[in-house]
Amino acid sequence: MLTEVAEGVLVHQSELLRNNTVVVEGRDGVLLVDPGITSAEMRCLASDLQATDRRVVAGFATHPDWDHVLWHESFGDVPRYGTFRCAAVAREVLLREDWEARAMEVLPPEIADDVPLHLYGLVTGLPAGCTEIAWDGPRVRVVEHPAHSPGHAALVVEDSGVLIAGDMLSDVFVPMLDGFDGSNDPVEEYLVGLRTLQDAAEHVDVVVPGHGSVGRDDQVLARIELDRAYLHALRDGRTPDDPRLGSGAEPGWEWVNDIHEGQARSVAARQGR
Repeated sequence: MLTEVAEGVLVHQSELLRNNTVVVEGRDGVLLVDPGITSAEMRCLASDLQATDRRVVAGFATHPDWDHVLWHESFGDVPRYGTFRCAAVAREVLLREDWEARAMEVLPPEIADDVPLHLYGLVTGLPAGCTEIAWDGPRVRVVEHPAHSPGHAALVVEDSGVLIAGDMLSDVFVPMLDGFDGSNDPVEEYLVGLRTLQDAAEHVDVVVPGHGSVGRDDQVLARIELDRAYLHALRDGRTPDDPRLGSGAEPGWEWVNDIHEGQARSVAARQGR
């Protein structure tokens, strides 16, 4: 089901992992951002769009994680964009002979047979440094940053005051860090990403995370501050006072505690604690 969250911007949410697909209306069709994870739900979304005479004219992947670079033929053969680095990472995955077997290993078993891997990762990279999607619709700014995943980008739909945050600013997931191989500082990279999003959200009224509920008005800044507080606690070796963890975790999402505990161990090991 499509839900309008601001003028010209609609959201379709998956049952599993609460992935949010965002639909931005243009003059001749729609931009589809992070289109979903199962064939069944993507067919449902395509049917909803067709029922309201909306056709897909372009797609965008906020980052190269498996659940954000999928596609379905019912959306049509249209350009699918990501940042230059996002597309490069997806291309590297597809060059591996065993990429499909590796992908199957990370898929939740309850949906593995219904994930359309045949169109996985076919993303065209925008020119390096590109800050806007060229399409026949409202201005959509591309805000790239180093947090969570290589080539991650948020989108800002300026006329509608919407920040499409990708896998950040969730009310169910704590910040998920990328890489502990010693070549980067994932906590600092995420803090840079939050500062970048805060600057981008100056005139934003709505935030759509990759997973979880839509935030409005003062919730936009509140989610940035909550994520920042989590990262400061992680960096300092403290137990985060975070409503997404411990007894405050939403029923069915208690496993987010496992993500946190793994990250806390990795950060501590990196710091020699």
